[in-house]
Amino acid sequence: MHDFLTGPLFWIALTVCAGGSLIRFVLYFKGLSWQLDRVAYTTYPKAGLKGAIRSIYKWLIPFGTRGWQTQPLITLGFFGFHLGAVLIPLFLTGHALFMESKVGFHFFTLNAALGDFLSWTAVVAGTFLLIRRLVLPEVRILTTWNDILILLISMAPFVTGLLARYQVGDYGFWLNMHILCGEIVLFAIPFTKLSHVFLFFASRAQLGMDFGIKRGGMKGTKMAW
Repeated sequence: MHDFLTGPLFWIALTVCAGGSLIRFVLYFKGLSWQLDRVAYTTYPKAGLKGAIRSIYKWLIPFGTRGWQTQPLITLGFFGFHLGAVLIPLFLTGHALFMESKVGFHFFTLNAALGDFLSWTAVVAGTFLLIRRLVLPEVRILTTWNDILILLISMAPFVTGLLARYQVGDYGFWLNMHILCGEIVLFAIPFTKLSHVFLFFASRAQLGMDFGIKRGGMKGTKMAW
């Protein structure tokens, strides 16, 4: 089981994730209207690029936009979860060593204490985001069972990873469940709302270009859309 999860299934999941993500990324930009979008972008590339960069980096900074500033709890929950979701898979020591065994290199590694902190922060933040969806009427009315399932799928690698980390029960079982949950996330990315992992950059760039050219950007507005 472990050999299958860390061997064939890992490569299948990675291939599906990378290939599907690339296709979704290309289709996103191909879907833009020539009448409304792409003509303006090709006519004013400098203003469009400036708007795209501003939109991306402002939304990557906690409280960097008006939207983040007006919802501080949501901002903390969002960044608390996503910091763990980005840093833990790539830089946790065990993950880095696994990556090196597969592709021959790894990035810098996080120490165990920081890894634990980020994992717990992601679990707490994810739970907060889940409760918010279930409790707040203005959010609940827009929430589907699919949204709940995606959030649970996203949290599962952290929960199973912590259970394996602290050796709660059968370590081998939780380790395999942790790997399987991570691979389920990879499979789900191109086909669900988890596609925001990469489409965030596409949508923020497109909106930034739109506002940077057609909605006041060329007149000096500081809007970070």
